[in-house]
Amino acid sequence: MKFGYCGINYRKANQDIRDRVSFTDSKKEEMLCLLEERGIYQSMILSTCNRSEVFYFYDDDSQKNEVAECFKRLFLKKTSESEIHLIDAYLEQNFGKDVVEYFFRVTAGLESMVLGEDQILGQVKEAYEFSKTMGYSKKELNRVVTDAIACAKKIKSLYKISEIPLSVGYVGVKELNLKCSIEGKKVLLIGSGQTAGLALKYIEEYKPSDIIICNRTREKALELIKDNGENKNINIQIKNLEDRYDLMRECDIVVSATSSPHLVINSHKCQIEKKMWLLDLASPRDIDAELKNNQSCTLIDLDMIGEIVEQNKKERQELSEKSSGIIEKAVEETITWLNLTAVDGTIESLQKRCEDIVNDSFSYINRKLSLTEHEQMVIERTLKASLKRLLREPIVELKSIETKEEQELFKSTVERLFHI
Repeated sequence: MKFGYCGINYRKANQDIRDRVSFTDSKKEEMLCLLEERGIYQSMILSTCNRSEVFYFYDDDSQKNEVAECFKRLFLKKTSESEIHLIDAYLEQNFGKDVVEYFFRVTAGLESMVLGEDQILGQVKEAYEFSKTMGYSKKELNRVVTDAIACAKKIKSLYKISEIPLSVGYVGVKELNLKCSIEGKKVLLIGSGQTAGLALKYIEEYKPSDIIICNRTREKALELIKDNGENKNINIQIKNLEDRYDLMRECDIVVSATSSPHLVINSHKCQIEKKMWLLDLASPRDIDAELKNNQSCTLIDLDMIGEIVEQNKKERQELSEKSSGIIEKAVEETITWLNLTAVDGTIESLQKRCEDIVNDSFSYINRKLSLTEHEQMVIERTLKASLKRLLREPIVELKSIETKEEQELFKSTVERLFHI
């Protein structure tokens, strides 16, 4: 039994291609059934916004291309013949140890678009539970998935890759808090888009005393609070954008994240009479860079944040490379276990043959002699122990064989010798 992979992911396919081959639950069921009809009884489908991938166990090399054909057939119903060739260009396949290693890396977040992210671990668990519930995960797939999850948890615990931030908004607010503790301070937030919404969430985590949201329309500011405001203990107010310069004098911190093509805060219009910290999350910039020359101001902009993000990316990459050793060792252990399962049937048959001989011999002795209950127990136990001693070395030898060719040769020899 061998491990295989077939799928499309973000490394080769853009979002448009990935959307065309996205698995719904009904599509997953259909795919698993198609594979079962072709003799592939263990399979799991990992479907996220960045990947549509099938992991499976197969017995015969003739089944290698069955999964790819099922994959294309499944999506042929809503995809034209000409587009099937497009799918062919992005569809990847692989087999054996490389797939086990790839699956371990996927589960650990080391093959994700955002290196080291945690979400994929939960998605792997969900995919596994779906497959198991539908009856398509047995001993081998159970072992590979549980080993991969355990390995991912170990890497997460040891290196904490996901805790190194890559979000510009998160890094910006974190850097702001390092330069001036946000807790207890009054913050002016300018903007109402997605970036401003994320900034509001991050700012709230540091417990400011007040947040004033400054925007052109009150309705959008209210939506921003509804969608992102979580801390009810923080006093949040909405003010008009025209009043921003007056509001700045009331606040300790200014965070600006608009989509304006022009400066929102001009240095010559500011009357700064106290220490102030400014965070500009906009591109093009919202806050006049001239304010860097004002000794009362500390301005953090995207250039500064970008340097930190790039450094964080580099740190994640270094930790990812360190994780490879853990994955390599875990994969070897899993592969060793999978190799042993190839001879499980022979070993079970050998043990069953042993039990049959013990039962036949004991029945014969018991009929010929009048034995007490204790004598029966001693004789039966002795018979079992004697045959186990005889079989111990062949079983150990079977389990120690690594190559497939030797395993097959040894299996056939044992089966012929013992008539199993």
